[in-house]
Amino acid sequence: MESEQRLKRKRIYRPYSRAQFLSRRSLILCLSFFVFLMFLSSERFPIRTVSFHPVVSVPSLSILSKNSLQDSFHAKLRFPLSVKDRVLFPDHLLLLVSDKIDEAEKLDCVYHKVLNHKDVVRQRVLSVDEFDGFRSVVRCPLPPWNYSAAAGLMWRGHGVDYSLSLRSNRTVHSWDRLVYEAAFDGKTAVVFAKGLNLRPHKESDPNRFMCQFGLKNSDEEDEGFVVMTEAIVAAQEVVRCSLPSSIRNNRDLAQGIRVTVVLASRNDVEHVRMPSAVRFRNSRSYDHRRNRMRQKENIAVPSVAKLYNSKSYQTKRNDGKFELCACTMLWNQAPALREWIMYHTWLGVERWFIYDNNSDDGIQDVIEELDFQDYNVSRHTWPWIKTQEAGFSHCALRARNECKWVGFFDVDEFYYFPRHHRRGLPGQNLLRSLVANYSSSRTIAEIRTACHSFGPSGLSSPPLQGVTVGYTCRLQSPERHKSIVRPDLLNETLLNVVHHFQLKKGFRYLNVPESSIIINHYKYQVWETFRAKFFRRVATYVVDWQENQNQGSKDRAPGLGTEAIEPPNWRKQFCEVWDTGLRDFVLANLADPAAGSLPWEKSLL
Repeated sequence: MESEQRLKRKRIYRPYSRAQFLSRRSLILCLSFFVFLMFLSSERFPIRTVSFHPVVSVPSLSILSKNSLQDSFHAKLRFPLSVKDRVLFPDHLLLLVSDKIDEAEKLDCVYHKVLNHKDVVRQRVLSVDEFDGFRSVVRCPLPPWNYSAAAGLMWRGHGVDYSLSLRSNRTVHSWDRLVYEAAFDGKTAVVFAKGLNLRPHKESDPNRFMCQFGLKNSDEEDEGFVVMTEAIVAAQEVVRCSLPSSIRNNRDLAQGIRVTVVLASRNDVEHVRMPSAVRFRNSRSYDHRRNRMRQKENIAVPSVAKLYNSKSYQTKRNDGKFELCACTMLWNQAPALREWIMYHTWLGVERWFIYDNNSDDGIQDVIEELDFQDYNVSRHTWPWIKTQEAGFSHCALRARNECKWVGFFDVDEFYYFPRHHRRGLPGQNLLRSLVANYSSSRTIAEIRTACHSFGPSGLSSPPLQGVTVGYTCRLQSPERHKSIVRPDLLNETLLNVVHHFQLKKGFRYLNVPESSIIINHYKYQVWETFRAKFFRRVATYVVDWQENQNQGSKDRAPGLGTEAIEPPNWRKQFCEVWDTGLRDFVLANLADPAAGSLPWEKSLL
């Protein structure tokens, strides 16, 4: 009887086998581990029960708060950014990375000691910008003394494993000699290079140069370039070369391809067949070996320039081109943008290209605000210092498919129509109407306007209503001129001298009489504003004022010298003629009738 009861109990409790016990135990352990991870990783799932008190063991050298523990947990999921190229400038180090960087404030530049890679120093990045739609630029401080410029990038809170950031590439390029930009233009590539010793403001002999297209990266073995082509024209910092046939037929092959300029003998220039798309990356063909031999015989300039098939630069607008656009290059002039853009938009400018030369004064916020208000403004990161002419050439290429006319002038320069103002005629869209009169011309491709230079006009602080209203005293004679051009009728060299271009054969420029149109150039403003301009000039062939060169040049401030020390009686200088024409023009046309405020004045509410 007892044995039957034992067998019965065994049959009843058979489900609780050893295997099932282990399965249930594993499930409990997994759930416990998941709850523990939830506690560590986020505040979104807090554990509030009294009975559960997990103990976290931390190193004896640090005491982690909940937030720092959370940051440390997430930091382990981040890898060091891979630096593709480095460029050493006189005052900072520029890093090019292919990653998109969303949290720049959490990023550090990491430097290693020259003779000891384990000895590292971290410093916060100076700034981060999106660059060319495919890369980011990171500006770092110059390396400390006895530390290498082959800097890496690490996320703050991440342990320093410097070997990871150096594993791919340690090359540092000098800004004195570098190919820094490249762009498609029809069947050619336009390449921008520093240190070629091309003649300023004149064409150079293209027979001295070739272009190399290939996949050589600093983080790969030296596999040479895929193909070389001849230079067609060369001027200042621009070399134009024909594209290899395979790239002409399929530009997607060239997405991200590196290009450089070669100083070469014309005896070495031959037309070489481009490898097929299948063999493009790993070609070991006869043609590829031949190109490697030719590369050794010639001198290739170091390059960070890559070609990208950007649709925004190549596709024409479906609803036709803008009649009038404007392009400028600037550095730390964000406070001047609102007045400059709003006023000239009222005169008829429809599209704005702002080339930003390393500003750190919040210019992006100003541009986003203006664009939000439908001023059609775009900012282009241009990290290459003292390359204004090259930047304007780049902008001319970029604007050609969007604009019939492009004005190249600075943010302290304002167009003014004295005849219309004297006659009391409407002023809106006057500038656009002027250029539209010549859009169908078979001879006119550039409109030049003379400039009057204004001084501080007795002021000691920036005028509250803007430069057009505040500065009213100028030099008597005009200085220089600025231009509005038809970008599709420029010479293929893209040669320009500060603000006017060389045109195609058969086309000429038109000088507009001063009585009809003039530019007020607010060149010498109050000392607070002018001092900032003293330290940085963006033009390639215009010397900085602190350099003791070209003392008699119109690009300098007469009597200023080479130090940023306010001269005696600065506020009364450069004042020969009182001229209130543009001030009256602006107040008559743009001031609010009731409040008297102007569109660019910030509301106090």
